Amino acid sequence: MSKRDYYQVLGVDREASPDEVKRAYRRLAHKYHPDKNAGDKASEEQFKEATEAYETLNNPEKRAAYDRFGVTGERAGFGGFGEAGFGSVFEDLFEGFFGGSTRRAASRGADLRYNLEISLEEAILGVEKEIIIPRLEPCDVCKGSGAKPGTSPTACRSCRGSGQVRYSQGFLTISQTCSACRGEGRVIEQRCRDCRGSGRSRSDRSLTVKIPAGVETGMRLKLQGEGEAGPHWGERGDLYVVITVKEHPLFSRHGDDLCCEVPVSFVQAILGAELEIPSFFGMTKLRIPTGTQPGAEFRIRGKGVPRLRGHDQGDLVVRIVIEIPKRLTTKQRELLEAYAALEDGDGSPLTQSFFEKVKSLFG
Repeated sequence: MSKRDYYQVLGVDREASPDEVKRAYRRLAHKYHPDKNAGDKASEEQFKEATEAYETLNNPEKRAAYDRFGVTGERAGFGGFGEAGFGSVFEDLFEGFFGGSTRRAASRGADLRYNLEISLEEAILGVEKEIIIPRLEPCDVCKGSGAKPGTSPTACRSCRGSGQVRYSQGFLTISQTCSACRGEGRVIEQRCRDCRGSGRSRSDRSLTVKIPAGVETGMRLKLQGEGEAGPHWGERGDLYVVITVKEHPLFSRHGDDLCCEVPVSFVQAILGAELEIPSFFGMTKLRIPTGTQPGAEFRIRGKGVPRLRGHDQGDLVVRIVIEIPKRLTTKQRELLEAYAALEDGDGSPLTQSFFEKVKSLFG
């Protein structure tokens, strides 16, 4: 199948100037670009046809051969249309067409990390903390330009402000980052003495961080835009506050529950008692029944850690520790000896079960 005339494809006269050829291609490329016509095979073919026509008519040597022989590529003594040529067309044309640029964009500032240690009480109830962050800020002297006050950066002479230097090898166009300006597209001839041309200087920033109730060790709080300023007015990075919760002398945390060991006398354990239990939400009463055993656990609902993703909270788990006195008065000893004389073992099921197992094994 013969190809259509390239001038007809672009809709221009044979005497059309290079600018007219470029404008015609831009119009067609915008209309048939695959990004705007996803899945439309017809538009895709028209886009390829227009690109092939432009690749030929935009090149003086190829255009001259086409005007003379009506063909391009190997038949006219030139390299065929391929990926390299296709890419060079895009790089040359769409830089202006789609508002893009090969000049390196302003870099984003670095993200920062701050390790914050809080108490268990602060983790449970929530707290606001004032922190000091050392970070890079736009230089106060040059206002972030990097140039000496009264001067300004100038366009790089090597790349004419594009940040890229192009080399042609036959019909292949290669772009490289400009070594003179390192891709910035500008040079600073007189640097700011305060920031030495970087446009940024280090200073301390005071921030108030709101710690929500329920956080735990290892959690990160993201403060968007509170990281370092980007060079040349680039976007700020983010600040990540990493939480560490200190150990508490009385309470330990297990998920959303708190655990507390409460000592009671053996008399309270035998007879039962009403205890005053501390919590981070005030004192609360707990009734332990008669005959409470060592290690028994009692759960007080809703006195634990607030859940971050919900409106309820965990429980307070009270573990009973029975304390045996090390010293007894004469009267206490007499009473206990009298109790021991009356003890028949019926009230001690664990002891009874133990000796029954011993008897069955060794009897």
